[in-house]
Amino acid sequence: MILRAMILFVLAGLAEIGGGWLVWQWLRNGNGLWVGLLGGAVLVLYGVIPTLQQESNFGRVYAAYGGVFIVLAILWGMVV
Repeated sequence: MILRAMILFVLAGLAEIGGGWLVWQWLRNGNGLWVGLLGGAVLVLYGVIPTLQQESNFGRVYAAYGGVFIVLAILWGMVV
């Protein structure tokens, strides 16, 4: 159960950061509309992934996700 939760946290973080980055690429760097649409689709996935958690208390899940997101955002900034 913990492994499943961590995988979902990582997937949600990558979807949130990656989707936002794709939209940024479209709007700020003039990449094609398809990049923005792909980013939007990935952000929709980010909205769905947390609902796959087995914990019924959304607030607790989202609070725990916040810590994972910070680590992923720092790693994304270092790599990308």
